Amino acid sequence: MGLFERYLSVWVALAMLVGVIAGNLVPGIFQTVASLEYAQVNFVIALLIWVMIYPMMVQIDFSAIKDVSKKPKAIVLTLVVNWLIKPFTMALLGWLFFRYLFVDWVDPQTATEYIAGMILLGVAPCTAMVFVWSQLTKGDPNYTLVQVSVNDIIMIFAFAPISALLLGVSDIIVPWSTLLLSVALYVLLPLLAGVWTRRLFARKKLDDLSALLAQIKPWSIFGLLATVVLLFGFQAQTILSQPLAIVLIAIPLLLQTYGIFALTYLAGYKMHLPHNIAAPAGMVGASNFFELAVAVAISLFGLNSGAALATVVGVLVEVPVMLSLVWFANRTRHWFQPN
Repeated sequence: MGLFERYLSVWVALAMLVGVIAGNLVPGIFQTVASLEYAQVNFVIALLIWVMIYPMMVQIDFSAIKDVSKKPKAIVLTLVVNWLIKPFTMALLGWLFFRYLFVDWVDPQTATEYIAGMILLGVAPCTAMVFVWSQLTKGDPNYTLVQVSVNDIIMIFAFAPISALLLGVSDIIVPWSTLLLSVALYVLLPLLAGVWTRRLFARKKLDDLSALLAQIKPWSIFGLLATVVLLFGFQAQTILSQPLAIVLIAIPLLLQTYGIFALTYLAGYKMHLPHNIAAPAGMVGASNFFELAVAVAISLFGLNSGAALATVVGVLVEVPVMLSLVWFANRTRHWFQPN
């Protein structure tokens, strides 16, 4: 494990600090970068995520994907957690905290919007970043790809009705451009690039492919750190101007993330899944497709709404929280049967 990987949490903490400081000192730069978007998908962030996950896509062996069907238990686990449990526990936590526990600190209208933003996060399982968390836990890249792909397909049909049910509204308009463009940029294009790379090196020695992976792997870490700087830079002024609101929203989001991971990880252990499948399954359940959640929150409630703020807080807490889960998963590898 290299220097950057060994102290990744430290580098991420520094990247968060740099983002907040730079976002307040030179906000114009971040505003310019933030404007480079289409359908709520920022192209600079998309490029950095692409840099992050391309090395992982190169590792995917399509000849081995057919074997995933022989191990369906983790797919079933992922689907049950993401679509039958996670959205409803998120709604329950939002209702509990903002209708009861935090009622003295938040007015009813704002509380309703916070709950709505949390629900939108809960109904949108992660598409891109989960490949990063899977690699950091030495997950099976082929199985992770299938888990993400199945979730994306179901999300196309289930996101709107589940969101409408939990939000109590019937006129949710799914931003299809955001959904489809995100899947194309974060999954399809890097996957095709990975396939092309493997085919190119198939004519050469396997050692050449291993050497390539060793060269491009540091770029994955660079992409992650640069993404953190931008995300915190975009929201730097909000972080300093509304610290109490961010803390209040973060508390139930943290409970949700850790709780869903614990549930999925423990279920994987009880189902006798190997660690390289159980750990990514927990990461898929714990993380969120924040681009989609932010886009829907803005379209339904407005750019300056509590719902939009809640989805942004989800973005801010996800990276450090997921890194802590990666740390935990790596140190509990011995709980699981050998792969």
